[in-house]
Amino acid sequence: MKILVVGGGGREHALAWKLAQSPRVAKVFVAPGNAGTALDPALANVPFDSVPALVEFARTESIRLTVVGPEAPLAEGIVDAFRAVGLPIFGPTQAAAQLESSKRFAKEFMRRHGIPTADWGSFDDAREAHCWIDSREGRVVVKVDGLAAGKGVVVAETTADAHAAVDAMLSGNAVGSAGARVVVEDCLEGEEASFIVMADGAHVLPLASSQDHKRLGDADAGPNTGGMGAYSPAPVVTPAVHARIMREIIQPAVAGMVAEGTPYTGFLYAGVMIDAAGNPRVLEFNCRLGDPETQPIMVRLTSDLVALLEHAITGTLDTVAAEWDRRAALTVVLAAAGYPGAPRKGDAISGLPAAAAHPDVVVFHAATARDGDLVRTAGGRVLGVTAIGDSIRQAQRAAYAAVASIHFDGMQYRSDIGHRALARRG
Repeated sequence: MKILVVGGGGREHALAWKLAQSPRVAKVFVAPGNAGTALDPALANVPFDSVPALVEFARTESIRLTVVGPEAPLAEGIVDAFRAVGLPIFGPTQAAAQLESSKRFAKEFMRRHGIPTADWGSFDDAREAHCWIDSREGRVVVKVDGLAAGKGVVVAETTADAHAAVDAMLSGNAVGSAGARVVVEDCLEGEEASFIVMADGAHVLPLASSQDHKRLGDADAGPNTGGMGAYSPAPVVTPAVHARIMREIIQPAVAGMVAEGTPYTGFLYAGVMIDAAGNPRVLEFNCRLGDPETQPIMVRLTSDLVALLEHAITGTLDTVAAEWDRRAALTVVLAAAGYPGAPRKGDAISGLPAAAAHPDVVVFHAATARDGDLVRTAGGRVLGVTAIGDSIRQAQRAAYAAVASIHFDGMQYRSDIGHRALARRG
């Protein structure tokens, strides 16, 4: 069978890499892909990014299954377009994808269905937002309502920072039309985890827990990013916390979507803050796999992903279980000079074969492009060096050993990915 993966980042490379391992798969196409997917003989890039072009390609190539990686095509309605012509696709409809494409929609949805989250307000008038901020006692978080490619969140350390973020988003047009409205919420304290499930409209299948590192610098310093690294499993998600997240967040969310006439099929990602008492509260919902969380999760998955996706599309996820490598996996993101503000493109990357030669290491490409025999940077987060080991510490050591083989001018990365897990386990 032939499969299509929509997207071109590290998440999509990891998905395509895992799908290609199925003995039932003849070819995995990636649209548009990157240098890593171009160099893998089991994969093939296709230069399409518009929904009509992807629909036509899937029909012409007799694609048996399409998997959508990023959020933008979901918000645009790619799933609706594929379903309209009878093409199998895994992802939420445009209406269901509002859980991510509109922060206000998500907050109102959580309020309607009793899903725990921070107190919040939604504003399209800067003066009203400023008044709300002044009424709060602690720190606040300012988010653009729409999609902003991971750049629309400011965790304000001071009230002045919060006011400045509101002005930049609403008055300064810092993130374009996505910032026509903002959501301002109380800053939750605790430890964050990524809890991702597959949903078939009625049933859910939890994936392995994971934890992302949002800040650019070591010790969680610097600006927020799309993610500088991740690991799986996340020790903070104990069996008791896992049960509470399923009971208090995931199941009410899926049932709520059904009740509102928009059954949810696809990957559903809950960014959850877990406080010292083990109480989980939702920071955000994403309607796709996380990036870079996908990389360690796919490395640990031992089940045939194609089979799991088929169960999800046919509504039979309750009849299957996912199997996992008992070992831990960890991903270190290598970012371009200037990231996250204005990443530099075009720097030549060296050392990729040496890095990939390390045992138990896979180098997933994100923002890369081929230039003859060279691979060059093509955006912010360039590579995700992923390793597996008997413990988080062993996976960490293997990943950083491989990172040491890679070079490009201005390369940025954190040296402490996994620090929370290591501190928790002593």
